[in-house]
Amino acid sequence: MAPRTRVKERAEEQASSMNADQQAAIRMVANDLHRLNQSVMKAVEAGVSVELVRSARHHGGSGNWGDLLIPVIVTQGRD
Repeated sequence: MAPRTRVKERAEEQASSMNADQQAAIRMVANDLHRLNQSVMKAVEAGVSVELVRSARHHGGSGNWGDLLIPVIVTQGRD
């Protein structure tokens, strides 16, 4: 059985003090992260190692920021 990441559930818990636009944006991030986590698990099961590394930080101009990521992929040689 695959491990549960609970990204969506955690985001919904944290969104209770946000306005509707912020909640919608966080739901989108949570859904995309859930799909990303599933893709990473599939890649690992296919024989590669995946590391997500911050490539930049996006600043919104009012003190808000978000990390932008790139994958670093390592393949294992097969005999």
